[in-house]
Amino acid sequence: MSRVALGIEYDGSAYCGWQIQSHAPSVQEDIEKALKVIATEDIRVHCAGRTDSGVHGIEQVVHFDTTVVREPKHWVNGVNNKLPATVNVHWATAVPDDFHARFSAVARRYQYVILNSPARSALLAKRANWYKYRLDAELMNQAAQCLLGLHDFSSFRASECQANRPIREIQAISVKRVGDLIILDIKANAFLQHMVRNIVGTLMKIGSEERPVEWMAEVLAHKDRSVAGMTAKAKGLYFVRAFYPEQFELPNSGREVGQLLLT
Repeated sequence: MSRVALGIEYDGSAYCGWQIQSHAPSVQEDIEKALKVIATEDIRVHCAGRTDSGVHGIEQVVHFDTTVVREPKHWVNGVNNKLPATVNVHWATAVPDDFHARFSAVARRYQYVILNSPARSALLAKRANWYKYRLDAELMNQAAQCLLGLHDFSSFRASECQANRPIREIQAISVKRVGDLIILDIKANAFLQHMVRNIVGTLMKIGSEERPVEWMAEVLAHKDRSVAGMTAKAKGLYFVRAFYPEQFELPNSGREVGQLLLT
């Protein structure tokens, strides 16, 4: 058996999420079906981070085991020929047996996009969260800085979250405006269910000046989901990439959400 890793992009609006479900199409299902054709054997893939319904992937990392030997370009071209237009493989590479897409990752990065404009956009309808009232991105960025470091993120955790503990370390976070787009960029060692979307919903209250900048620290300290803002819509969220120890030498395209929406 050999182990192969893939870098995958997908439009989450077409799926119930990453994980296979009996009632709706999933990214995992489409990837495994395509791989089965190319490998001529059943394939099970494991991803760096499961995404919910409507959440997009810019460079999701997966791995799978196979008895088949293929050149990386043949995995890429072959699988893409069997995938719908909503999913695409950007790279493939052989990895050692001790590599695991989820458990070997040391950090993950997400971006969240808000279209902050009086008029909605037809082109971004499924790729950004439209909010027509003016948001102050600088206030949002100031408020977000209190989340840096190791904290109990219970205030931003979904009630159905199955994580054993709510402690996570945010390693970088910023909010910036690019034209009519407001982009949250966040990197952490791991994330709780709906954590990013709940942070965004809270920051939007600060950006709209319903709450002061200091409110974010108060919400964090409460460790109570009921005191935070609403859960922002899934369609604005993008899994950007996972980070791994250098020993695995995985490709990194460096692609970001801005390159997809602004070019």
